[in-house]
Amino acid sequence: MRSSFLNVSGHRLEYQRLGTGDARAPTLVFLHEGLGSIGQWRDFPAHIAQETGLPAIVYARYGYGQSDVLQQPFGVDFMHREALESLPELLRALDIERPILIGHSDGASIALIYAGSGYALRGLVALAPHVFVEDISIEGIAAAKQAFETTDLPQKLARYHRDPAKTFYGWNDVWLAPAFRGWNIEHYLPAIRCPLLAIQGDGDEYGSMAQLDAIARQAGGPVELLKLEHCGHSPHKDMADKVVSAIVEFVRRCTS
Repeated sequence: MRSSFLNVSGHRLEYQRLGTGDARAPTLVFLHEGLGSIGQWRDFPAHIAQETGLPAIVYARYGYGQSDVLQQPFGVDFMHREALESLPELLRALDIERPILIGHSDGASIALIYAGSGYALRGLVALAPHVFVEDISIEGIAAAKQAFETTDLPQKLARYHRDPAKTFYGWNDVWLAPAFRGWNIEHYLPAIRCPLLAIQGDGDEYGSMAQLDAIARQAGGPVELLKLEHCGHSPHKDMADKVVSAIVEFVRRCTS
């Protein structure tokens, strides 16, 4: 599918519209992971849009995909800035109100910050979310750096990103920065009132089930958890059938 572009927070961002649902219906908005892009979602957003009958937006954040190349390193607050500045501006530009956010990894954390900051949502799906930094998170990020510098990972990322090195180090450097060790968004959770579905694999190399437990314990609205055995950091790829089914049913409840 051909991408469109719009300017958000001074940067040109790539996005695509999916689905054939009523334009007045709630919109699904997909927020990708820390090394993600539109293409790396594969057919997952289109599948969800088709099964729910709802329109959807998939976009690449600044520094990712075919959006503008990152010019300066991200700060420790990069997810907050995305949630509180760029995402609201993007939704206004696309005339989207009360969406259902579906975020993966960093994208899930951005969605949680957004939801916990007073913005209205119909629902939120958090795939492998982070609400605080664990030792396993840092170990996984360090392993990714080694892989980028010793394997063909740069070539693989080049299929999706305009500048894979800037994309990779923009994400990797900030996660490995000593100041990032204290990053924590748990204080946003009590203000999340919309229905929330959180999904995590027990083999996630970037986080443990403690992330989901913290969300369930502190979120201010109804929370559903899907804990998956033998599943890694990408539940929508590792266990696609279970995850799609759970999300479709959740979305239907949010819109009924």
